[in-house]
Amino acid sequence: MTEMNRREFLARSVLGGMAATATLATPAPAFAASAGAKGTLIDLSLCEGCGACVSACSAKNADRYPEPVDDIPVNWPTGKYEDWSDMREATDRLTPYNWIYVEQVEVDGTRVSVPRRCMHCDNPACANLCPFGAQEKTVDGAVVIDHEACLGGAKCRSVCPWSIPQRQAGVGVYMDLAPGLLGGGVMYKCDMCADLVANGGQPACTATCPTGAMRFGDLDEIRITAQARAAEIGGFVYGAEENGGTSTIYVSPVPFDEIDAQIAKRRGAMPEPPRVGVPHMAGVAEHYLDETKDLASTFALAPVLGMAAAGVAAAKAFKKGETR
Repeated sequence: MTEMNRREFLARSVLGGMAATATLATPAPAFAASAGAKGTLIDLSLCEGCGACVSACSAKNADRYPEPVDDIPVNWPTGKYEDWSDMREATDRLTPYNWIYVEQVEVDGTRVSVPRRCMHCDNPACANLCPFGAQEKTVDGAVVIDHEACLGGAKCRSVCPWSIPQRQAGVGVYMDLAPGLLGGGVMYKCDMCADLVANGGQPACTATCPTGAMRFGDLDEIRITAQARAAEIGGFVYGAEENGGTSTIYVSPVPFDEIDAQIAKRRGAMPEPPRVGVPHMAGVAEHYLDETKDLASTFALAPVLGMAAAGVAAAKAFKKGETR
């Protein structure tokens, strides 16, 4: 049999996958946090905004950051694409090259530093609704993105109340399928250092925090500790109930709605990034799994999604074959 190059292989696989689209179902749900789930406590009364967590994250994940092609294809029909490659050094927001940052605001004379990253929801709408099955929630509680399966459709960002995942164009499997016509790149975000956690370790950010403002452990214990700490300082808890509960729990000496108001002012004064800015702390998403329109749109897109899913599976299988 004559050898096929990567693009030919994928193209044939996509065409073959079209026949299977009639049986395409909606994505399987990513179930809520298991009994053994881990969590992070972020105590804002102890955070000094030093940025050690940001540096640690960058050092840990630098080899996973995207390297887009020089000539990024313009997407049809928008005529746009999202490219952060000229902002690789930006640490004041989430980008495909920066998965945690420290938001600094002042509330009634109190300066508050707020480390921001993925909240790792107990029942994440992003993973539940990813049409390509590129996201999942691990037994440890981390919500992770498979960069080899992601086509950068950004539905995960749309359903996230904090708009956490960030997209980089010019990378990923869509470049081997239909550049400019299918997909928009790859989505990137904090994955709670799932590889380290799976081996009994902890995320780089929590392991590096010099003040103990970020602590990692059993999620149930983290939530109990957060409530006790809030009672001790007369403070407030965020993340235990928001969006159905998350694995990232904040404790603050000032109300979170006031933090949110200050974040909104700061964001309004910042230069616009290539897309709409990151939402504020206080937002709580609708439960998108109950939205009929989302399910209906998924079925309507079934032929396209089937083609893409077939291509993704082919790309992953082909890549595995290349590395043997």
